[in-house]
Amino acid sequence: MRIVILGSSGGNLYNLGGKNPSKLLHELKLQATSAQMEIVATQFIAAQDSMDKAKPTTKASLWTVDKGQSFIESDVQTLEEINKKVETVDKEIADQIRNGKIDGMIIMSGDPKGANKHALAAAAETKIPIVGTGGTSMALVSSQGGNVIATSGTTGTTNRTRAVSFVTSLSKHFGVSYQPILGNSTNSAHSTKGLGIKNINIRGIMMSALPGFIALALVLAFSKIPGLGILSDVFTVLIGALPVVIAVIAAKQISELDEVSIVAGVIAGVLSVDSGIIGGMIGGIIAGLLVRFLFQLFVGWKFPMTTVNIAAGGFAGLISGLLIYYLIGPLALTLGDLIKQAIEVTVAFNPILAGIIAGVLIWPAILGGVYHAAILPIVLLEMEKTGNSFLGAVDMVGLVMVAAGINLANIISPRDKGEAAVAAPGFAINMGFGTFVESAYPFMFSSKWIFAGALVSAGIGGALVGMFDVRGTAYVPTFTAPLLANNAIGFIIAMVVPFLTAFMITLVVNKLSKSKSTTTNEDMSKSA
Repeated sequence: MRIVILGSSGGNLYNLGGKNPSKLLHELKLQATSAQMEIVATQFIAAQDSMDKAKPTTKASLWTVDKGQSFIESDVQTLEEINKKVETVDKEIADQIRNGKIDGMIIMSGDPKGANKHALAAAAETKIPIVGTGGTSMALVSSQGGNVIATSGTTGTTNRTRAVSFVTSLSKHFGVSYQPILGNSTNSAHSTKGLGIKNINIRGIMMSALPGFIALALVLAFSKIPGLGILSDVFTVLIGALPVVIAVIAAKQISELDEVSIVAGVIAGVLSVDSGIIGGMIGGIIAGLLVRFLFQLFVGWKFPMTTVNIAAGGFAGLISGLLIYYLIGPLALTLGDLIKQAIEVTVAFNPILAGIIAGVLIWPAILGGVYHAAILPIVLLEMEKTGNSFLGAVDMVGLVMVAAGINLANIISPRDKGEAAVAAPGFAINMGFGTFVESAYPFMFSSKWIFAGALVSAGIGGALVGMFDVRGTAYVPTFTAPLLANNAIGFIIAMVVPFLTAFMITLVVNKLSKSKSTTTNEDMSKSA
């Protein structure tokens, strides 16, 4: 099926995606491709202001499409000049329609009496199906004899939801198979179809929510400063907001419907506040799956696009939120409490041993992918109530500080000059941002002694965390980390010791390696 796209960036449409014509048009192309439809012609006027306020002197450009279905933007001119230019394009599209080269039309905020009059007249004559948005313009199209099979306002819609609605209506009219493609609209390889179950990724949700937990830790630290005790109330509010943050992220990642999924996630999250972050995550996951299902269902029922968005987002959020509030929430809260209690009991039994085990195992955990899948969620569960964490402290001392020590040693005394250049940015990020422990991988993988030194250093750091009963966090600048801990002095000691240990071990290994290499070269020279 061959379709044409007509219209402009519009008035209300301008604020709902029309001011980004490239994204709008590529979203339409993505959905059309899924239904085996070709965009063979385009005449889209993109103004640099809303058409409700546009003047003849307003800057604008004309978007067309070439034979390879690639969109092309003209030079930017005044709207008056662009309107003169489009008359030729309008007549060419009209000829294509009359010659049977176009099977359907998408029109958004069109101009039936001006820029699109010839193409729309041809469409009325040939009765090709027309879908679109723009209340006034679509009413005129219909009154002029256009075969309008679906129309809607733009309020509450997005580029994606409009595109899905348009292509759904056209595919049903033509009797072709179509599954909406959601996800990364700029790359179909990363887009997904169906209900989005494959998008459920606890690791991705937790990583995306991390800034919220760091904000919680920062507020806790500031609240301890004399005169800023009032921030303790902010800390309490933020704790209650964490399930909402988790729910919104989960709903958005799973449904991939932008604003619609955000609304659903907020509703589900608000009703999950008393259920902790596990309840918020479950609520967000259910909301994401539901909003995607309901959106496709309502589009299939030919609801107006505005109604589709409102109903899908509202119902999905409400249904999932009520399920958490009345049924799942108490179980989720109990599960979260059990996990935290298990950690507390383990640490209380023998804090030094618990720290050693956590420190030694944290490197294999991150190398094996277990850290982000299991340890990080537990860290966030701990932080949910107190703003800091036992495992979070082990993360900082066992991963970040050890990586920093290894990198610094390779800056000061590398085995070859190239390693210093690799280590320098890693060290800066370790110290400045409390992350990027992967920067130490090249040195650990190239020497079993450095790898062993990392494990020993991390074990020592973990032991000190247990000894001083430290609760802290990583992902913050190292010089600020002690301020976020429950025991600043203890945390400083627990950070400095493994840093120096890893540094010294790596330094010695590098020097021995250089010495051995020098001796070998001398022996080879003598034998030669």
